[in-house]
Amino acid sequence: MGGMSIVKINALTVPAEQRETLEKRFASRAGAVESSDGFEWFELLKPLEGTDQYLVYTRWRSEADFQAWMEGPMKAAHQGGGAAEGGERPKPAATGSQVWTFEVVQQAGPKPA
Repeated sequence: MGGMSIVKINALTVPAEQRETLEKRFASRAGAVESSDGFEWFELLKPLEGTDQYLVYTRWRSEADFQAWMEGPMKAAHQGGGAAEGGERPKPAATGSQVWTFEVVQQAGPKPA
């Protein structure tokens, strides 16, 4: 059996007044990662209480697939995309970011009915 998937969680600290901006920016990029080789899953998790951190959950076939996406499509999207009319990039909605890496060692889905 081959290796298990890699999960990347980007914990974004987002002030309350920037939450809508962050969600709109992610919505406008819907589909940007889905065609990347090795991509398996994406979720944007919004905090309901107790924290101001959004979690950006992505799952990849391997670390190499994640790194290829980081160096290619993701880098291009963040460098060239999102420029305002005056040519300036909009300020980030998040005030901080921390990326966590996990290896999936067990997984389960719902039992068939």
